[in-house]
Amino acid sequence: MDPVWITTVLLVPCVVVLTAGFFYLFSVIMGLLSKTSVRNKVVVITDALSGLGKECAGVFHRGGARLILCGKSWEKLEELADDLANASDPTVVSTTAPKQETDYMDSMPEVISEILECYGCLDIVILNSSMKVKAPAQSVSLEMDKLLMDNNYFGPATLAKGLLPSLISRRTGHLLLVNSIQGKIAVPFRTSYAASKHAVQAFFDCLRAEVEEYGISVSTINYTFISRSASGNQAKVHMLYSQKPLGVSLDEAATEIIKTLSNKRKEVVIAPSLPKVAVYARSFFPNVFFAVMAAGVKNAAASENM
Repeated sequence: MDPVWITTVLLVPCVVVLTAGFFYLFSVIMGLLSKTSVRNKVVVITDALSGLGKECAGVFHRGGARLILCGKSWEKLEELADDLANASDPTVVSTTAPKQETDYMDSMPEVISEILECYGCLDIVILNSSMKVKAPAQSVSLEMDKLLMDNNYFGPATLAKGLLPSLISRRTGHLLLVNSIQGKIAVPFRTSYAASKHAVQAFFDCLRAEVEEYGISVSTINYTFISRSASGNQAKVHMLYSQKPLGVSLDEAATEIIKTLSNKRKEVVIAPSLPKVAVYARSFFPNVFFAVMAAGVKNAAASENM
């Protein structure tokens, strides 16, 4: 047997294993470096009581950040803060922000004031809150439209504007918007929701250029949805939300947030290939995109009538 051939057969698996090991080690090291990048940073997390909010709170707390948690229930916020403070090897004591009322836009000035009083400054703001509605356009009331805009657009925009003077005075800071992929594309039966997500996406895209001169970073993360399994018989339009395979996990989303803060990426899309293709198709082949959306609605209607 040819010794060259034998050497090649033996070397190829070794090279593959060593290469895979190198990339794995590199990813682990980068992950650790990313988590240490928030040490001693003052981090505001809105909707800290949501699944993603709690996951981020835990990750940032373990990384040594000083947390300001915002939510709608004082009692649950205090429970979360206690859980973090009692965790193994705690580095900081978390602090909660004031309760947000049902019409929390009225309490926004109080929230902003309380946030700024907690530590006297802030470094990172995670704008995570969101409200979802799925229904035909004609069945969504004006009151629901306004509620969606308050939660998904006016809330994050007002909070960001209220905190900006503090960030500008220190000429540093990072605003990170956790947004839906529907800030990039719009699918049927989510008219008001998609409109609010497009609005908040545009706000922070504009804000990014305005505050860059002050050393302030603005990032947006667009994901499909968090950990929701898909049903077996879905229309094409719902295929846009097929995930890997069950969706973006909380851990995956939180890890991406940490990485984005570390490398200061301006825009991140967390999604499988199909939704990403849809984003580009909407820009470069709009007629094809619209046809697929319409076909999905027709197929869904046909399935319901069978």
